[in-house]
Amino acid sequence: MITHIQGKLTDKNPTHVVIDCNGVGYMLNISLHTYSQIPDKEYLKLYTHLQVKEDSHTLYGFSSLAEREIFRLLISVSGIGASIARTMLSSLTPKQIREGIASGDVPLIQSVKGIGAKTAQRVILDLKDKILKIYDIDEVSVSKGNTNKDEALSALEVLGFVKKQAERVVDKIMVAQPDADVETIIKQALKNL
Repeated sequence: MITHIQGKLTDKNPTHVVIDCNGVGYMLNISLHTYSQIPDKEYLKLYTHLQVKEDSHTLYGFSSLAEREIFRLLISVSGIGASIARTMLSSLTPKQIREGIASGDVPLIQSVKGIGAKTAQRVILDLKDKILKIYDIDEVSVSKGNTNKDEALSALEVLGFVKKQAERVVDKIMVAQPDADVETIIKQALKNL
C-alpha cells in the first residue's frame, strides 16, 4: 500500500495533481478541500489511498490524515464509491462530515450532489458509532451545537433571509466560534447578511 507521496508538484488542478517522485509522475485524484490546502510550493507531500479494481489502479491524495480517514470510512459504506466520497469531501470539510454523521444530520449529508435521502441515512447509520468511537465525540455536545445552529437558522428565516445564504453565513460563524450561543450566532449573521 502506498501511504504517501512526496515530491515535486508538476501539475495542479482542482480534480487532480501530478507529483514527480524521482522521475516518475504520479497522478493523484484530489478533493476541492485538498486543492485549497495545497500550498503553491515546489515540493509537496500528500497522504494517499490506492484503489485497486479489475480494470484500474487509482491513487487518491489527501492533505491530511484526517481527510484520508473520513474518505476510507465513507467508501466502506455500501452505495458510496470513491467518486461520491471525493464529492462529499469537495462539498464539505472533513470536520463537517464527521460532525454531521455524529449528530445524524441527514439534510447536511443529503446536500451533497449524488446523495439521496436513503444513502444519507445509510451513511449515518453505518458510520455514526464508528465516528463517535474513533474521534471520541460526545454526542451531547454535537447535538447542542446543532440545536443552536438550527434555532439561529429558523430565526433568520423568520426575519426573511434565504435559507441557503443564511446557512452559509451561520456555518462560517460556527467554525470560527463553535461554542457560540444562539444570540451570538444571530447577531454575527445579521452583520454578514
